[in-house]
Amino acid sequence: MEPRSPIHNYLSYALAAAHRKVNTSLTARLREHGIQIEAWRILETLESGQRLTMGELAEIALMNPPTLSKLVDRMVSDGLVHRQVAQNDHRQINVLPTALGRKRMMQIRKEIEEQDAAILDQLGQTETEQLIQLLRTIA
Repeated sequence: MEPRSPIHNYLSYALAAAHRKVNTSLTARLREHGIQIEAWRILETLESGQRLTMGELAEIALMNPPTLSKLVDRMVSDGLVHRQVAQNDHRQINVLPTALGRKRMMQIRKEIEEQDAAILDQLGQTETEQLIQLLRTIA
């Protein structure tokens, strides 16, 4: 067995490696549905029914605003979401899911739940809950 590189001792590296593994697996799962991870984040966020501005949505979906705008344009073209002028501030735009977007969200949610279940099986319930709390603290 080869000696491990010192890079493996850094928390930042361990987080990046774990992210890469989970991201790669989730990308493959969602590709079968023709959905990007970022589009899933948008649809899942919109599922709550909140009327979010593009800036708020970008923050929650972990995207920069210009990239979000381009993806939302594609999602509008695909019939998954539509834009609406905000009721309380006409300078703001809200993004809302369409019926098709909600249907697609329900189809892909199973993939996300299966991905999470695999991690839960690997770590156990208590450790998974602790990890979520720790990561939220960092984020």
